[in-house]
Amino acid sequence: MSVLGKINYFRRGVMRNLTKNIGKPKSERDIVLVDKTEIKRVLICRPNGRLGNLLLISPLIQEVETMFPNCKIDLFVKGSLAPIIYENYEVVNKTIHLPKKPFKDLLEYIKVWVSIKQEPYDMAINVDQNSSSGRLAVKFSNAKYKFYGDLDGEFSESKDDYDHIAKYPVYNFRNYLSKLGLAKSNKIIPPLDLKLTTAELDNGKKILDLIIDPSKRTICLFTYATGTKCFSEDWWENFYSKLLIEYKNYNIIEILPIENVSQIGFKAPTYYSKDIREMGSVLANVDLFIGADSGIMHLASSVQAPTVGLFSVSDIKKYEPYDSGSIGIDTANCSQTEYFKIINSILANGKLKTYSKAV
Repeated sequence: MSVLGKINYFRRGVMRNLTKNIGKPKSERDIVLVDKTEIKRVLICRPNGRLGNLLLISPLIQEVETMFPNCKIDLFVKGSLAPIIYENYEVVNKTIHLPKKPFKDLLEYIKVWVSIKQEPYDMAINVDQNSSSGRLAVKFSNAKYKFYGDLDGEFSESKDDYDHIAKYPVYNFRNYLSKLGLAKSNKIIPPLDLKLTTAELDNGKKILDLIIDPSKRTICLFTYATGTKCFSEDWWENFYSKLLIEYKNYNIIEILPIENVSQIGFKAPTYYSKDIREMGSVLANVDLFIGADSGIMHLASSVQAPTVGLFSVSDIKKYEPYDSGSIGIDTANCSQTEYFKIINSILANGKLKTYSKAV
């Protein structure tokens, strides 16, 4: 780890310790009943700029919209991706951006916190209980109802999928609402959803058809990932060679990362774009996506492409793709023979997906 990395790691640890008790209720008297019609302005805090982390809050946004159908949501985030990801969410009013380097953009950094304080929010929600900036934003807001992301007390129901990073914020939020006097929802957690339009889907098919043989089904690979999540070239070369034999009647293409690198030496037909929504529209038209844990894996999941996530170091229970016949595979405890059994099973079931249409 670099010196700067060590400093940031230390800084985050210090901030977590300083903010971990923010929002802890002192007594049950802190819990008050709420009239659902009161909730018209909501702040959701996820001060992170990574593609995957921003996509993973879409189930919570859908949950809030369902609970408070007359509300508008502001998103407190980092980076420039959130407006692109949520451009077809009518419930999202605007995004508030923390600068990536606050000490270089100190004035902008201060303006962000002032703007949060000035907005008349009815409810403020922190997505990640370990986010010091998220907890501070909720605390700093003037919202009447403040949820800091904690599971206060024992969770009343046993949920096998509670550990998932897209799901536990919804479960915790439901638990919080039940303490406000609202009936707890028993609905299935919504899937990740990029909300592609019909025009975007059609454009994605046109782009894909220029790369593949449209008469064949298509498997898409993403061979890159950051850090230790990235499988070696040898691993991918071996997997790809067997994939070619097993699925010789399929199109096999590779979607490239922004770094424009390939772990299989660009041997497959490739697709490259920096446009997240266009990438999503192409992925929505493939029959299967296979890739390591990454933002692109979550992007594939968010357009309901059947997704096989390959995990070597990440926590599968926390990050695996779900819905639409998707699955996470622990490559340390699963042979390649078993991979192909899983892939065959998913392909045999076809594309079990429905698209969300923007209004």
